[in-house]
Amino acid sequence: MSNIGLIIEEKSADIGNFLVGRLLPFREKRAVGPFVFIDHMGPADLKDYQNLDVPPHPHIGLSTLTYLLEGSIFHRDSIGSAIEIQPGAVNWMTAGKGVVHSERTPEYLRHSDKRLHGFQIWVGLPKHLEQSEPSFHHTEANDIPVWEEDGIHYKLIAGEAFGRRSPVPVHSKLFFIEIKTKDPKKISIGKDLYGEAAMYVLDGTVSTDGNSYGSKQLMIAKDTKLCEFDMSENGTVYLFGGEPFDEERFIFWNFVNSDRELIEQAKVNWNDQNHEAFPLVPGDEEDYVPLPKAILNRKP
Repeated sequence: MSNIGLIIEEKSADIGNFLVGRLLPFREKRAVGPFVFIDHMGPADLKDYQNLDVPPHPHIGLSTLTYLLEGSIFHRDSIGSAIEIQPGAVNWMTAGKGVVHSERTPEYLRHSDKRLHGFQIWVGLPKHLEQSEPSFHHTEANDIPVWEEDGIHYKLIAGEAFGRRSPVPVHSKLFFIEIKTKDPKKISIGKDLYGEAAMYVLDGTVSTDGNSYGSKQLMIAKDTKLCEFDMSENGTVYLFGGEPFDEERFIFWNFVNSDRELIEQAKVNWNDQNHEAFPLVPGDEEDYVPLPKAILNRKP
C-alpha cells in the first residue's frame, strides 16, 4: 500500500508582479505540521524594468521563512530590520501580535536583468506565542547544516532532524530539508522524521511503491516512519513538516491565529492604519498594501 496519502499539484497565484506556485493551503490539507502556507516563487526572469515590489503589509500569529535558490530580495520591517537575503540564507521573521514588512528588489539590481527563485513560507506559532513581541533573525548560508552521505547531499534549512539542528530560531518542533542527488539514489529517512511530512519535487522524479512523481507536485505522507523513496539523477526535493498543533489555525489574508477575534481585530487595525498595532516600516513609509475591501466584513 502506498505511503502517499495526498498529491497536490502546484497551482498559480498572482502576487501582483508575477505568478507564484501555491502549495499550501489546499482544500484537502490546510497545514502540514506547523506549516500553513508555502509559495514556490519562480524561477522568474525579470527584465531591467521589472522588479519585485511587495509594499509594506501586515502579519499576526505566524513566522515567515524566506529561502532563495536564485536572486536577491531586500527585506525591511517595522522592527527596524533592513537586510538583503541571497541564495542559501534564511530570513525568519516572527510576527507575534503584529509586524509589517516589505520585500523589494535591491536598489543595485533594479535597472538590470535578474532572476528570482525561492520559497516563501508561513509557520504557525504555538498558542502561547501568538501574542508575543515580533522579532527577526537572518541566518547566513554558510551557517546552515549541510552534509553528504552515500552521494546524497542534505541541507537542514530549519528545525531539527538527523540528530542535527539548524540555527534558525524556530518556535516548535519542525523540519525543512533539502535533498539533492547527482545519481539515482534510494532515500530511507523515516527514522529521522516525526509528526506530519510532505515532499515537494523541484527537479527530477521521485518513485515510491511503483509510482513516479515529477516536478511541481507536493506529496503528503501518511506515515513519516515509512518515508522511503527513489530519486532520479539530478534530483532535488524538499521535505517539510513536524508536530501539528492541538488547535486549528485560521488563515485570513495575511493573518494566522487560533483565535478568530484576534484576526477580526487585525483586519480593523490594518484597514484603519492603526500604527500602534501595526507600526510603519522605517525606510518604506510611503506605501502599503490595503486590506482588500472584499474581505473586510467577511468572517475568517
